[in-house]
Amino acid sequence: MAFELLTPENCALALIDHQPQMFFGTHSHERTTVLHNVQILAKAARLFKVPTVLTTIAADSFSGHLLPEVQQVFPQIKPVDRTSMNSWEDAGFRAAIKATGRKKIVIAGLWTEVCVAFPTVQMLAEGFEIYVPTDACGDITEEAHERAIQRVIQAGAVPMTSLQFMCELQRDWARGETYEGCMDIFKAHSAYGIGVRYAKQILGEHASEAA
Repeated sequence: MAFELLTPENCALALIDHQPQMFFGTHSHERTTVLHNVQILAKAARLFKVPTVLTTIAADSFSGHLLPEVQQVFPQIKPVDRTSMNSWEDAGFRAAIKATGRKKIVIAGLWTEVCVAFPTVQMLAEGFEIYVPTDACGDITEEAHERAIQRVIQAGAVPMTSLQFMCELQRDWARGETYEGCMDIFKAHSAYGIGVRYAKQILGEHASEAA
């Protein structure tokens, strides 16, 4: 159910159309912020072994290939390339999502009003639970993004952020097998990471004593 917390065992991630042409038209957010946030999602999914689906639209003829910052996280995954604006209307995307065996799907993409909203509304109607990290999405205007988020919430989607996704999977800092991976993501892609680096520099060998 949608009010349950996400776990590495109950969800899958879909990253939709984080491509150069789509970024060119994105003005609802600062573009590099979106890029950092989608990398948080991708790296967290890899760290926690969450099934991930990548998709692009007209990669070779118009929109360009999936940005390398995302693709290099999953070098073994070939993005599903589509002609349809709505990913859920593409047979390859549908098959990839169903192959994960998960009903909780985390969706982020460009642009929010089309490439996120359209599949979200249809997938909700077909019994999926959809979570949207809104800070890893973007649109041509702030209003377009906000109206799209309002629409998917009204349809039943759950809004969240990219760091919330990672922290929800980690949940307990005593989980040592993924602790350092989470810290690496914080340091690479968040302001909090500046504080982490500072603390390690200042405390150094005394960090354990301070704890």
